[in-house]
Amino acid sequence: MSHNKKLLIPSMMCADFGSLRDELDALEAAGADGLHLDLMDGNFVPNYGMGLQDIEWFCRNATVPCDVHMMVEHPGRYIQKFATMGVRVIYVHPEADPHVARTLATIRELGIRAGIAINPGTSFSAVEPVLPLCDYVLVMTVNPGFAGQAWLDFVNPKIERLVAASHEGANDYEVVVDGNCSPKHVAQASAMGVKGFVLGTAGLFGHGPYTQSMEALRAA
Repeated sequence: MSHNKKLLIPSMMCADFGSLRDELDALEAAGADGLHLDLMDGNFVPNYGMGLQDIEWFCRNATVPCDVHMMVEHPGRYIQKFATMGVRVIYVHPEADPHVARTLATIRELGIRAGIAINPGTSFSAVEPVLPLCDYVLVMTVNPGFAGQAWLDFVNPKIERLVAASHEGANDYEVVVDGNCSPKHVAQASAMGVKGFVLGTAGLFGHGPYTQSMEALRAA
């Protein structure tokens, strides 16, 4: 994979669960670089995402790598289980884990790529100490838990700061954004140096054939 290639990662929370096999085949055929799987507990965020059995199904059936975004309290409890399922990247929120550094280190020890997920209201300085433990940083440009929200522009300076710090000192991570990734916002964030985009209803689902939408996003 070319180092400059942008990663387009459909959020499977937005897929049609009535015909998952067709959805998966269509998204992979359209050139998805991975699948983004949301786990929510109704506690850390006021909503519920997929069950563990859904995540297991995607990991078993997808030919592209699956990442899990854990919007749950005490995410360390699930790391071992995800390792056995074959998850390739795990994102945790610092607010949900009093020992986030230990959790990130454990994820890496299990041979999985570790990521920190950053809410709109979480500052760069709040996560700066653990950035050397991250392979990816997932910046939320909307408040987590719901699809279809507007991009929060006040997050942009934080994205720029995270990109600038991504290969400084002990840091070696890529920045991915999640929330309202329309062609316009993909172009804007791409110009800032963002590597990956989690795609939901703003740029992919509900816009006709996936191949067409993916091509438009790649062009952006």
